[in-house]
Amino acid sequence: MVKRLLIECGWIVSIDPTIGDLKDAQILIENDKIAEVGININVQPDEVIDASDLIVLPGLVNAHLHTWQTGTKSIGSEWISSDYHKNMHSNLATRFTADDTFLANIMGALNQIDNGTTTILDWCHNLRDIEMAERAIDGLEQSGIRAIFAHGTAKPPSVEGEVPYTHVPHPRDRVEYLRKNRLSNDNKLVTLAMAILGPDFGSFDVAVQDLELAKDLGLLSTAHVWNGYNKNLPKNEQVKDAYIKLGGMGLLGPSHNLVHGCYLPEDQIRYVLDQGCSITSTVMCEMHGHGAFPLMRIVRDMGSIPSIATDTNTLVAEDMFGEIRGALFALRFQINQQARSQGNYPLKNMPVNSREALEWATLGNAKALLLDDKIGSLTPGKKADIIMLRANDTNLYPVHEPVFAITDLANGSNVENVIIDGEFRKRHGKRLYPKKSYEKLRRDLLVSANRLMEESNYHPSAA
Repeated sequence: MVKRLLIECGWIVSIDPTIGDLKDAQILIENDKIAEVGININVQPDEVIDASDLIVLPGLVNAHLHTWQTGTKSIGSEWISSDYHKNMHSNLATRFTADDTFLANIMGALNQIDNGTTTILDWCHNLRDIEMAERAIDGLEQSGIRAIFAHGTAKPPSVEGEVPYTHVPHPRDRVEYLRKNRLSNDNKLVTLAMAILGPDFGSFDVAVQDLELAKDLGLLSTAHVWNGYNKNLPKNEQVKDAYIKLGGMGLLGPSHNLVHGCYLPEDQIRYVLDQGCSITSTVMCEMHGHGAFPLMRIVRDMGSIPSIATDTNTLVAEDMFGEIRGALFALRFQINQQARSQGNYPLKNMPVNSREALEWATLGNAKALLLDDKIGSLTPGKKADIIMLRANDTNLYPVHEPVFAITDLANGSNVENVIIDGEFRKRHGKRLYPKKSYEKLRRDLLVSANRLMEESNYHPSAA
């Protein structure tokens, strides 16, 4: 039986150029999909939602999130890159149990929903066994979020006599098990991808094997990239044009996603974009501790739509509204700085408009995750992943231009309703997760985080 929900909207920002922005219009949801967007929709609904004082838009998409680090919130606010790897992967991550990962994942996913994000790519790279992977998936599924679970591997300190993680391929048996069993259905809310070492964190041979495995299983692969090769390997093992070689082997394409890439040579950036790969910039995190601009400009100049994400709340806020602003302002600053250095400053017009930034966080991220046929815009036939912002909140009121209100003013506290796959996950400003269960999760996460810090002998104030 078809269930029809009609939303009476104050403002609609559809991200669909054929629909545009609408005032005093409606959205019709039938079961889990958007059926119609327009004015004076003629239908007999099962339920009507009064959103006449709300701004309605597609749910935000967070294309790169280490959800398992939820309990380590802000402890790395003053870390540099080497501190992150020393304190996190070589210490804290080695203490995680399957249940620690579950607690972080469910709380991290609920936080994303609370703050208007309906889809995440969960880059879960602390996994040592199938139990940890299963519990990470449990957390995502129980939260109700749409998620791509990107299975990653732990990066413990090297031990003499053992093969270092840089030379260990992705565990085929574990990924095949998940692909053939629990995450075999690509139409479920939680689906599977591979968070691989890539040529920056593993050997070239491992990168080849991992990309071949992803191709065999029909999975999106995603890799952290900085320089494009592993500087920590012996000189005779370094492959500085790794991505060009991988492309020549037929291992690149739209199903491969690069994250960061700030120090990647420009010829390789252009090469991977020509191959159809996506590039995700985690702008606030990259500007937190790196000396090169995010790659949004070159991605944009090449005719591709940028993808943005928050990365890790260990270092920066996991708020997609903040990431939108950070990405927008960083790109404007970069363009102005270049104009100044070339003697063309001041510019006569704003070089990047606000709507573009909202597109990065919706359709751009959906494209990077190969989900743009399902999410990213309020288009009939797509999944009903929708958020609504209170236009009467003091930080937004009065609304003169809804896009500007979203990109330049909004934050998670403005999120009134969240619908994922046609189901409310937040309504009237309150999450629809059982209150007692949520309070227990909070207590359990704190116990977990405190134990991890104690076992690691890590104290942020002394770092």
